[in-house]
Amino acid sequence: MEYKPKLRRVSTLTGTWVDRSVASGVADDEQDEVLTRRGSWTGRFDFLLSLLGYSVGLGNVWRFPYLCYNNGGGAFLIPFTVMLVIAGLPLMFMELSLAQYAGLGPAVLFKRLSPLLQGLGFGMVLVALVVMLYYNVILAWTLFYMLASFEEPLPWKGCHHAWTSRQCYSYDEESQCLDLNGTYYMRECYANASLIANFTKVAKKPPAEEFFKNYVLQLSSGIEHTGNVSISLSFCLLAAWLIVFLCLCRGVKSSGKVVYFTALFPYVVLIMLFVRGITLPGSYTGIMYYLKPDWEKLKSAQIWGDAAVQIFFALSPAWGGLLTLASYNKFQNNCYRDAIIVAVTNILTSFFAGFVIFSILGFLAHELDTEVGTVLDQGAGLAFVVFPEMVTKLQMPMFWSVLFFFMLLTLGLDSQFALMETVVTGILDTFPQWRRWKLRVVFGVATVGYLGGLVFITNSGMYWFQLVDKYAANWSVLLIATIECVLVAWIYGSERFIQNIEEMIGQRSKCFVVFWTILWKVVTPATLLFILCFNWIQYKPVSYGKYAYPEWADIVGWIIGLLPMGVVVLTAIYKLIADISEKSLAEKIIALVRPTDEWRAAKVALYHFEYDEPVTEL
Repeated sequence: MEYKPKLRRVSTLTGTWVDRSVASGVADDEQDEVLTRRGSWTGRFDFLLSLLGYSVGLGNVWRFPYLCYNNGGGAFLIPFTVMLVIAGLPLMFMELSLAQYAGLGPAVLFKRLSPLLQGLGFGMVLVALVVMLYYNVILAWTLFYMLASFEEPLPWKGCHHAWTSRQCYSYDEESQCLDLNGTYYMRECYANASLIANFTKVAKKPPAEEFFKNYVLQLSSGIEHTGNVSISLSFCLLAAWLIVFLCLCRGVKSSGKVVYFTALFPYVVLIMLFVRGITLPGSYTGIMYYLKPDWEKLKSAQIWGDAAVQIFFALSPAWGGLLTLASYNKFQNNCYRDAIIVAVTNILTSFFAGFVIFSILGFLAHELDTEVGTVLDQGAGLAFVVFPEMVTKLQMPMFWSVLFFFMLLTLGLDSQFALMETVVTGILDTFPQWRRWKLRVVFGVATVGYLGGLVFITNSGMYWFQLVDKYAANWSVLLIATIECVLVAWIYGSERFIQNIEEMIGQRSKCFVVFWTILWKVVTPATLLFILCFNWIQYKPVSYGKYAYPEWADIVGWIIGLLPMGVVVLTAIYKLIADISEKSLAEKIIALVRPTDEWRAAKVALYHFEYDEPVTEL
């Protein structure tokens, strides 16, 4: 018998035996073990598709086409692309690189990068939490409409329903009345036109609008009249949260697989809708409304401001989502390539979605014998009023309605995944001992999300939705992004940061270094200040249609909007007070704004090798 020692790998954290192995190939194994502590993307394209799904969302379909039409048509692409290069892409690349280098989510990343500004991470998690509450309500509406689309005929077709008002106006019913030589007025067909000659002219409301407001939302007269929780929407909201929970119950390992479908399926539907749209009468007129460039608009600050705001909220920096997704990357992942791919895909998707939407709007205008501008809408109005009204005029309306709302569901789910993962990661990074109960944490966050979302499905829910949507991710997000940019480029140092990037993706050219240094130090912060000032100048109190919110509601909105920034300030004050050293205030600030000793690359080895006890070999 001969005794021969063998190598074994031992955790430097717990001192426990990991596995029996030889020293060859150690570096790669150690790096993977570091990532496994928090979980990591298991597939080659998991991160890229998750990032694509997070960045390409509902706004690309229901907001960008409207902005493009309203800001000079095709001319809008010029400021949109410029703002992408000088604001959107630099912030996205910065956050992806920062989180991938440290392997941490926002809650702990800033604690190590700059303890004084640890509140930046908390602020981001808070923004994600608030947006998560009302964003899933959109998915609940979508589920409601998708299920309702299986009814024949579609439930929002025609005005003879209990939920319609006297102002409901159905063009199909009007056409049938005209065929009988009658006159259509306030849902009724009158054989004798002289009977209504002296009647007052009333506003016309399409059945789809009445269905959305009176049946789905059961909208009250104002935010102060809360009313009851909608039972049907409460079940839809529960289903939406159940879907999110099931897809995130295992973290990025499960959500990374779901996005292969949810990130790519919307493109299939958009292509199908485009092919169908361009074959409809009036589609050419609609597309020309969308594309016709008005070069004079480029001289207006409005077009540049709208482009900057749209690209900022499309890529969603400073919400915590980009940092969270990138924190699960392998250290050598080419995040620079990923940022460019997603940014370019975002603008191309937005532009293509405009063709789809305006070909459909052109058809609707043709059917109603009116101008495209009169049927144009954005946001929820486009998704839940204009499109449902249009689809009733197509052949196979059930098929196209189910397809459209299923597309909206998949578009929204990817963004919701990232928002919820940001909150869960923030909790687990802050309390790492809870990782053993991750399933319970995810369930707890989903439960809180469901309960918090109930206010948005009351009779006054739409008023609360508009209020929170306007303020939740506005002022604070812009301020957090500006401080983050200054922190990384000036305090941490852009040169040092680029060296960290080169550790991950390899050495870059001199032009690369100069280009990104100028952007991060000067151009991007200046652009963020421009967006902030533009939002201040353009600020108007929130409204919904003709409804003016009471003063107390605006105050609540401002509190919601400034709360994340308040967390940043209060955390900084706490850090200064907690420092009981004899240093002056200036010395404390200088010390606390610098990285701690814990700030390091995620590739640091957590294992060393020891010889095992002698084993007997025969």
